Order: sequence, then structure tokens, then C-alpha cells
Amino acid sequence: MKLKLDLHDIYNRNQDIDRALRGIIDEAIRKKAELVEIIPGKGSGQLKKRVLRFLDQKDIKALYHRVEKDSKNFGRVFVHFRF
Repeated sequence: MKLKLDLHDIYNRNQDIDRALRGIIDEAIRKKAELVEIIPGKGSGQLKKRVLRFLDQKDIKALYHRVEKDSKNFGRVFVHFRF
């Protein structure tokens, strides 16, 4: 199962971004999804950096297996889970 989170609509609302990221991680765990696709978009790269910083937090990092930056699409990040 694959889940998808598109951050285009909330790119400028910091609290909503963190809430959406935490929500999709929690949903992936609840549904035992193997993959979450996060789309911060291309833009300046600031939102992607923010997403990667969020995923790098110790308590969040413990929840997933690995993060993959899409080599073909700069505006996409994959979070892999192992259940």
C-alpha cells in the first residue's frame, strides 16, 4: 500500500505542515503502508529541506525504515516502512 501527501496547498503554514507530516506517518503505521510519497514541490527547495528535517528527528526516524529522494523528480520524497 502506498500513501501520498501533497504539500502544495499548505506550503506557507508551518504548523499545518508538521501536522500533515505527522498525520501521514501515523496513518502509514496504522494501515501498515510500505511507502509514503511526500510531494513538497520543486520551488526553492526550502519546503523539501523542512520535510527532510522533520523526517530526521530522532522520534520520527525510529518509525520508518529509510528515506529516498526521487532522482528523477526533485520535488518528491519517498518514505519506506518495514513491517
